[in-house]
Amino acid sequence: MKKIFILLCLILFVTGFTAAQVFPGGTLYVVVKTVTLKSSAGFFADNKGTLNYGDKVTVVKVEGKFAEVKSAKNPAITGWTSTANFSTKQVVAGSSSNASAKEVALAGKGFSQQVENSSKQKGKKVNYADVDKTEAITVPEGELKKFLEEGRLKMGGN
Repeated sequence: MKKIFILLCLILFVTGFTAAQVFPGGTLYVVVKTVTLKSSAGFFADNKGTLNYGDKVTVVKVEGKFAEVKSAKNPAITGWTSTANFSTKQVVAGSSSNASAKEVALAGKGFSQQVENSSKQKGKKVNYADVDKTEAITVPEGELKKFLEEGRLKMGGN
């Protein structure tokens, strides 16, 4: 459990530094498998659409770590999500690079050759299978909202 916690902290640390520099009118690319766009920056806001890895978007508005974006493919798809889901560099799913599918997936999770080398230098082995297990855990939004309400916890977002 301690290893999973450390790995999650590492992921959050890395994604915090790799979040795209976002400004209205700018172009970004989705760097995660899927992104659900919301009607506002709040986690429990209504779903408005979905974007996929590599999709190109235009930034409409920025509020803190959240951005309202518009799909380049289908301008009718607009909504709010975290800026950490994007990169200013174009990504292409299934490109003819020398990177394996596993490497591309890890890059989408915030891992890079630099992170891997840093882990090796410290004599630590990172178990990427734990990332996959953690990523596979899902909690329905309704159950999460009920948990937060019953615990009188802050909902987050706007």
